[in-house]
Amino acid sequence: MSLVIGFAEQLSRALYRLDRKEYGHNLSDDAFLYTRAAVVAAGRTVFDSVLQDPTVFTPYATDPTWAELLLYTPDRAYKRITGEEWDRDTRYSFESCSNIEGWAD
Repeated sequence: MSLVIGFAEQLSRALYRLDRKEYGHNLSDDAFLYTRAAVVAAGRTVFDSVLQDPTVFTPYATDPTWAELLLYTPDRAYKRITGEEWDRDTRYSFESCSNIEGWAD
């Protein structure tokens, strides 16, 4: 179970770190969330590149809806292991615009 919880924490932290106005100013909240998930799914190299250069983020916004599934992976794993729904509460919120520092002027 610790692997599932650890994955959920790492995923939410990565998505939170990408929750910044320089990445999502032209996207709906859902599209921005799915694009951030697509960046995370692309791997560490892409993730680090996006943190260094916001223009690397843009190509992942083309059609990111497939990446929505990544958001529910910890919940599905938890249910598969325990047979119960998980009322997940991670340290960082992955919802769009939840990183107050990332959206400050």
